[in-house]
Amino acid sequence: MTPIATQSQPEVETAQRLRMVFGKLSRLLRPTEAGSAAGLTPTRVSVLLNVVRNGPVRLAEVAADEGLNPTLLSRTIANLAADGLIERSSDELDRRSAWVDATPAGRALAEQMRRQRTEAVEAALGGLGAAERRLVEQALPALEALAERLKDGRR
Repeated sequence: MTPIATQSQPEVETAQRLRMVFGKLSRLLRPTEAGSAAGLTPTRVSVLLNVVRNGPVRLAEVAADEGLNPTLLSRTIANLAADGLIERSSDELDRRSAWVDATPAGRALAEQMRRQRTEAVEAALGGLGAAERRLVEQALPALEALAERLKDGRR
């Protein structure tokens, strides 16, 4: 990753603007009626969606993906399990390791939250002009590549 100090001023400004936009979009899309009704915190929502997307998955992988310390992850998993949204099981080959997977209720809730977020984005896109929508569509491949680069940089 290139340090900010070696980048030109326009590159730094672009990086800052992107970070602010991503943060704002994340905060605006995070709350959903389904998640709120279930009493889920943003961390629990994120972990549930991760487990639904990747499950069954080792707890260590969830911790790495989410950037959570073991104590917080353990509490989050315990709460999601108590809510009937995920199931935790021991690894038969390595008793120190555990697996988690979503329950049918967890999958249904995750789908409902994703649908509500997609509907919110669709409504916002509908408020843009045709030229702005085309620009957003054209930027998607570059933004997807940027997300992969950021993900690879975290490993």
